[in-house]
Amino acid sequence: MKKVILAATALIFSVGAFAQSQDLGFGVKAGVNFPKYSFGSGDNSAETKAATNFFVTAYLDAPIFTDYLYIQPGVSYQGKGAKFIDTEEGEYKQNTSWIEVPINVVFKVPTGTAGHFFVGAGPYIGFGISGKNKLSDKNGNSSEIGDFKFGKDKSLKSTDFGFNFLAGYQLTSGLIINGGYGLGITDLAPESRGVKQTNRVWSIGLGFGI
Repeated sequence: MKKVILAATALIFSVGAFAQSQDLGFGVKAGVNFPKYSFGSGDNSAETKAATNFFVTAYLDAPIFTDYLYIQPGVSYQGKGAKFIDTEEGEYKQNTSWIEVPINVVFKVPTGTAGHFFVGAGPYIGFGISGKNKLSDKNGNSSEIGDFKFGKDKSLKSTDFGFNFLAGYQLTSGLIINGGYGLGITDLAPESRGVKQTNRVWSIGLGFGI
């Protein structure tokens, strides 16, 4: 909880430092995540199959010095995890839930009166709040297996750090069509495992901003 408070405080200070209050906007986005895990590093890395989950994000939109460059701090619920290779018993999935604090820098390119394209990137810090391991058999039945817990000696470490990359289009009506990629760089594997494990997440969604 202390880490969440510190992250929220940093977010508030970042807005206060850069925002031009008369032009401050905000928005919400939601959509589908396609998360997976990367194991190892460099030439020795391997990735799982992608699972399906969802995200919801609220953010502030503050111009930085110009009408084209913005900072977007926010708070986000992110569903992550992975789908593992099929076995004779069925398909094994892991679903995890995270509260993330992203701070993205976004460049906007106007397209006349229709709206604008945008591209951006920035860091995030995430805090694991829950997780489940599920096994689905060949008949479509699923059951929870094992006992998932966050912690350095448990299923996964509870704090994640990484970078977001995003792009999309916003209409003058406020409607947003967006896609993104989350690149986790924190090793989430328990210390006893010895193989680096990181989050990888593709996402698509819709939103509304003012």
